[in-house]
Amino acid sequence: MFITINLKNLFVPAVLIIVVIAIILLISSGPASETMLGASGNAESCSSVLIIDAGHGGEDGGAQSKSGLLESSVNLDIALRLEALAGLMGVDTIMTRTSEEIDYPESANTTHARKTYDQNRRLELINSTPNAVLISIHQNKFPNPIPRGSQVMYAKTEGSKELGELAHANLIAALYPENRRVAIPVYDSIFLFNNINCTGILVECGFLSNPVEAELLATDEYRIKLASVLLCSYLQYMEEAS
Repeated sequence: MFITINLKNLFVPAVLIIVVIAIILLISSGPASETMLGASGNAESCSSVLIIDAGHGGEDGGAQSKSGLLESSVNLDIALRLEALAGLMGVDTIMTRTSEEIDYPESANTTHARKTYDQNRRLELINSTPNAVLISIHQNKFPNPIPRGSQVMYAKTEGSKELGELAHANLIAALYPENRRVAIPVYDSIFLFNNINCTGILVECGFLSNPVEAELLATDEYRIKLASVLLCSYLQYMEEAS
């Protein structure tokens, strides 16, 4: 099944509903399934705003696969799919970026200054949004091509650990059951997540350095699955928190 991407109309609704149901059924057989079915069908309990952060972008392309697949573009594509799915489920969303281009000010005249500007811009957007929940989408890379699988990191803020562990368990159950990683606190070196004031998780969707996973991450189908699992995890978290 192949889906043509159009930024104004990313999905055929019927296809999305089928994909979401399929992901829900996959997750429902996993360790984090107690309330998934109920949560997935009820977005009314979600009083928060889902902020979707496509990591990197602009001058910062992030990691790159051996075949040239750029992290920033993968992140954005998954983020746009997540936004479209969330809209179908009645979830309010805000995107930290919607294209590969970032409009830097003239004063940001070095790479470091432009990256700093972008991080501060995102932080201001996040911290000025009431009742926000942040999902930041990234891809991993390692010198050794063997590591594979998603990993979720969570902020120090209230609810972040719960959402992080839930999303991590769902990603494993639905996409790669052999994954033995666990959700972990975000590294102290990650500026954005050490300064947000809301619940937030950083999702390393997979390893661009692993040839098998990089090939999967290049496909529409796998990106839809990732977006679906993240949305289901958000809905389940909101249901349990209400």
